[in-house]
Amino acid sequence: MADESQEKTEDPTAKRKSEAKKKGQIARSKELGTTLVLVSSAIAFLLLGQSLGQAMMNIMRRTFTLSHDEAYDYTHMFQAWGAVIQEITVPMAFYMVIVAIGGIYGSIALGGYNFSWEAAGPKANKLNPISGLKRMFGPNGLVELFKAVAKFTVVGTSTYVALSLFQDEALHLDLEVYPANLFHALELIGWIFLIICCATIPIAVFDVPYQSYKHNKEMKMSKQEVKDEHKNADGDPQVKSRIRKLQYQAAANRMMKAVPEADVVVTNPTHFSVALKYDQDGEMAPFVVAKGGDELAMHIRKIATAHDVPIIESPMLARAIFFTTEVDQQIPDKLFMAVAQVLAYVYQLKQFKAGKGHRPKPLAKDLPIPAELHY
Repeated sequence: MADESQEKTEDPTAKRKSEAKKKGQIARSKELGTTLVLVSSAIAFLLLGQSLGQAMMNIMRRTFTLSHDEAYDYTHMFQAWGAVIQEITVPMAFYMVIVAIGGIYGSIALGGYNFSWEAAGPKANKLNPISGLKRMFGPNGLVELFKAVAKFTVVGTSTYVALSLFQDEALHLDLEVYPANLFHALELIGWIFLIICCATIPIAVFDVPYQSYKHNKEMKMSKQEVKDEHKNADGDPQVKSRIRKLQYQAAANRMMKAVPEADVVVTNPTHFSVALKYDQDGEMAPFVVAKGGDELAMHIRKIATAHDVPIIESPMLARAIFFTTEVDQQIPDKLFMAVAQVLAYVYQLKQFKAGKGHRPKPLAKDLPIPAELHY
């Protein structure tokens, strides 16, 4: 049984589509391009056919009625050819512009504009006869055979219908006055040409969704390919986990080194611990030098005890600082009053231990903490 992870059932990722586009692998419909070129040519002929016919008549009249000097003097001959070119340039330029617009739009209508040097370069597999046979007799070859038969049938039928529609007018052209019959003939040719060209539209209508389906099918990815791409793009989860762990350990080590320099450690008493420092001579408000929960909280308390840093149990204040303030960040303005009372108590306690003051009153249990900061 085939490995399901190797079956290409997943939609292509954005990266896969981008890489394929760089290689020139985008949906294209040759039938759509051919149809638009033909239809635009027919429309251009209908619009400019009589102008082109008039220009050709003027050219023939000019070149078949050369004067003696123009026939024997090459300088005069060049002047005659200049008039000929000027006569045909304008209608032919408009004709070519219309056809060019149809051709360019037909090339980019499906898949958009894309240019790839890699796709333009030669490929050895295209010269491999075995690969060519596989393309001829594979599913795509059958589709191309079906389109070829359909084009032959549709174009042949439309040609017969077009000729039948204008048969009577074509047979009576000899009864019309010259040069009106010539212009009438050009008009009939234009309409017949347009009908035949429009007959290729159903083929293009079939080919466009087929090419889109074929391209999407070729771009499908297996589940393993999707996993590998995400792994390469985002990094190996195990490596990322290891990196996060090392980063956490480095941050924890930096915090532990800062705990001995703290002025006070506020605890929850066991779940949270935050170490605060305040520089009385500086302009900064009290800021957090370390914080942690559970085991890290206990570790902060252990280091604080070892370095005689005061530990104050104030569960609500500890939670408020822990959830609102990051390390090396100042405490919120709304906690200034509560933290100020804690620091004043710690300062008075230090003065008492140093024999320079009275024992401070116990710290109030209900510190002024706003209701929105109750966690």
